[in-house]
Amino acid sequence: MYNPIKVAAILSVLSLATIIPSFAGVTYKDGDKYLSVGGRIQLQHHTKNPDEGKSDEELFFRRFRPYIEGSVHKDWKGKFEWDMGKNSVAVKDAYMAYSGFETVEILIGNLDFPFSREKLTSSKTQQLVERTFVGDHDYGAPDRQTGIHLKGKLLEEKLSWGAALCMAAIDPDNKKIDFDTVIQFNAGEDWNEGLIAGGRVDFFPLGKMGFSQGDFKKELKTAIGLAAFSWRNDENNIDPSRLKDVDTVTGFEVSAAIRGYGLSADIQYNQFSSELLDEGTTSGLYQESETTLTNYAIEGGYMISTIPMEIVMGYESQDADNYENPWTRVSGGVNYFIHEHDIKVQTTYRVGETIDGKKGNDCDEIFVQCQYVF
Repeated sequence: MYNPIKVAAILSVLSLATIIPSFAGVTYKDGDKYLSVGGRIQLQHHTKNPDEGKSDEELFFRRFRPYIEGSVHKDWKGKFEWDMGKNSVAVKDAYMAYSGFETVEILIGNLDFPFSREKLTSSKTQQLVERTFVGDHDYGAPDRQTGIHLKGKLLEEKLSWGAALCMAAIDPDNKKIDFDTVIQFNAGEDWNEGLIAGGRVDFFPLGKMGFSQGDFKKELKTAIGLAAFSWRNDENNIDPSRLKDVDTVTGFEVSAAIRGYGLSADIQYNQFSSELLDEGTTSGLYQESETTLTNYAIEGGYMISTIPMEIVMGYESQDADNYENPWTRVSGGVNYFIHEHDIKVQTTYRVGETIDGKKGNDCDEIFVQCQYVF
């Protein structure tokens, strides 16, 4: 079907390539001014084999995401990024930033909310093809949110912090706590909105460590993170006919990571408390309109020194008040690097049991993804 928004987005990328062909995928600087153009392409094949029901497979662009970042004034920059994967157009990063203060950077617009180490780790640098429960915005981890964001570093960059006050949206679905950004919705659509406030701190005892999985540098680094947030419905988009409107959500995270000697490992625990507006609803995650959703995940990998390959494994679990048993996933796979994370091929085999907390609801999945980043 003809989509004028998608066509316009593609034409804008092509026009930029025509105007500044030598800068695509690189940064051009002229004093305090600069322009950076880049993007990522992730082509994925996904196969699902449930214990009951028909198998399914699909080939699609998991992400097709160009970005433009630049500055024309000292200490100021702007960035916008959009995604055309999954046959739709979605705004991702869209913000302006001021870095003129020594201890804090101020960002206004749509960008990652400071919660969940795995969610803050770019899809470009994930070890498993898909994020685990602790980094999934369908299960409590806020996605990019629109508002005011603050970032800072202390103790010679051994400690970093972030805080944000934003307007956030939740899809009213009792099987999920699905955060999204309000700029993706139109008034009257099926979603709840409200203010979300939160923050995080990350401590790096052995020196600064980024949000990236895999150990290419072979330097021993560790990280410990704590984060929390609170969201409340502003009751501007309530539908009396449905029993899914979310009233409040609070979240807490503790995470840790280690890199070194070819080993990369992450562990994270999230806990969310959520209530519905309507009383007496028992379905999905909720029992009597309340739930405590807990997620944890352990994932790691080891780089084989003789070839550019990484063996990866992961275990994750999710539980909620209305689950019969915890939903678990065990994953294993191989990543082959042509140019580290810029050009790689990933394969993940994932075994899911007790999906949505229901006994006997099991499914095996295979993900194969080719990635090109420029």
